[in-house]
Amino acid sequence: MLGGIEKRGVAYLSGGDLGEAQFNSMSRTSPELSISVIIPVHKGGENFRRCLSSLAAAVPPPSEIIVVADGDADGSWLLAKEFGTQVLRTATRGGPAQARNLGARAARGALLFFVDADVTLPVDAMRQVVAAFTGEPDLAAVFGSYDDEPAATNFLSQYKNLFHHYVHQTAREEASTFWGACGAIRREVFLALGGFDEQYRWPSVEDIEFGYRLTRGGGKIRLRRTLQVKHLKRWGITSLLKADFRYRALPWTALVLRERRLPDDLNLRLSSRVSVVLTYGLLVAGVSVWWWPESFVVVGVIVLLLLALNAPLYRFFWRKRGLWFAAQTVPWHWLYYCYGGLAFACGLVTSLLRGDSSMKTNAAGVREGQSPSGKHPG
Repeated sequence: MLGGIEKRGVAYLSGGDLGEAQFNSMSRTSPELSISVIIPVHKGGENFRRCLSSLAAAVPPPSEIIVVADGDADGSWLLAKEFGTQVLRTATRGGPAQARNLGARAARGALLFFVDADVTLPVDAMRQVVAAFTGEPDLAAVFGSYDDEPAATNFLSQYKNLFHHYVHQTAREEASTFWGACGAIRREVFLALGGFDEQYRWPSVEDIEFGYRLTRGGGKIRLRRTLQVKHLKRWGITSLLKADFRYRALPWTALVLRERRLPDDLNLRLSSRVSVVLTYGLLVAGVSVWWWPESFVVVGVIVLLLLALNAPLYRFFWRKRGLWFAAQTVPWHWLYYCYGGLAFACGLVTSLLRGDSSMKTNAAGVREGQSPSGKHPG
């Protein structure tokens, strides 16, 4: 029988109340490392079904699965009930940060394992999470990456997801940030920090911001390269540019300026920063060719520098999908540098005009400099 209560606009639904002994035995791991999987979902569709199916096949299974239907408009919560998960429903969409926080407060596991609704997990995902925390008792959080076999077969989906895979797989294992699509954290640590900043109302950099707070407080985060999930999302031109620029580059720039912190890792590596400068140099040189034909030499030099600087990535694309695929990624990758640089310039100008680095509103509508409780973090 399905029971339900409503609290603060959130409907809590479950397939029954588990006793503590039954709860701990479900994971086949020690109670100290019981896992609560938390999935925010909004219009999950078939991808969400595949996500839940992969969790149902996990060995060992998690102690509990909590699905937060974030203003669910397509009945994904009904699908979640079919899989026997605990379901929390919100009347309106509040964003993944709020949804994950709701799930975390309802969870009983010692470890919170945040998973996106459009990924599938490997069968040994829980075992890998437990192994990470068992191997490092002082570890606060761990996260993985997308695998190198994206589900969607169109070019942009393959490019975007393989790029993400490469960035994570070549990053430092001792990380300075967190990833909400496939990331686990000790529950007491998460709650002590106040969870994700709920003022990020759309899928954005709430996990990166949380990771900055965690490491600033001395928390240890580990990137586990073997923990890989398959991304099911199909990217198109509009969705890719909107996500990359509006929901990632702009708010990440605002975050970097607020934190005054630019780690040489992931998308912020020194090579990436140099590539941004070179890309804009290429644009200037390309335009100047109309008036100064000798600029072709400058164009050629910059092109060679960009190719050399990013050669490891292009070789990776070549190995995975062939030479023609790798060649097609080059203009998209340079466009990525262009709008990344544009976002940084916009953020910097906005910061200078406001003259207040401690409290900014980024382009995603986030009032920054505050924790979810409304107080400045730290």
